[in-house]
Amino acid sequence: MAENGVVVVVTGVPGVGKTTVIDAAVKAAKNEGINVILMNYGTVMFEIAKAKGLVENRDQMRKLPSNVQREVQRLAAEKIAEAAREGIVLVDTHMLINTPEGLLPGIPVWVAENLRPNVFVLVEADPEEIRNRRRRDETRERDEQLVEEIRLHQEMCRAAAASCAILTGATIAVIPNHDGKAHEAAETVFKLFRAIAAKFGEVS
Repeated sequence: MAENGVVVVVTGVPGVGKTTVIDAAVKAAKNEGINVILMNYGTVMFEIAKAKGLVENRDQMRKLPSNVQREVQRLAAEKIAEAAREGIVLVDTHMLINTPEGLLPGIPVWVAENLRPNVFVLVEADPEEIRNRRRRDETRERDEQLVEEIRLHQEMCRAAAASCAILTGATIAVIPNHDGKAHEAAETVFKLFRAIAAKFGEVS
């Protein structure tokens, strides 16, 4: 765990509805007086990369050379770890990122060691649901993936989360987010978040 802080990492493949679930869970937490610092790992990385003149939009991030992405990851981990010293941090991120060179770990060892998360939350859905959600989303430029490729991506994310948990001692929770069930998924995430926060005395 990051020094003096509680870290909850919420992950999911693109199109799974992770951000929708997180936003609802954070709103529920704040309604109960739980102080939450929400940080999107991709946004932090993008801000760093943009400041360095490496990209102009977030969808260009995954096309950067892997060594450049690793350096940006490291810098983002340091920034998030600093915020975690102030209390509860919920990190919105991806376990694995599709790149031209293959799947890039979103939380490699140097990130995991900096964040020291208490729990990994994997938001999942049926691959067919994810594919259809991506097709309906006109706000992002995403490469088309076959259903089996999405299925493999989710399976690999579970393996990556298990590896990180072994390194950090964090627990893992898999939360389904099926079509029309985002509220139920958010409620489950919130209850888990509230339990881990209460355990470490971070409920105001």
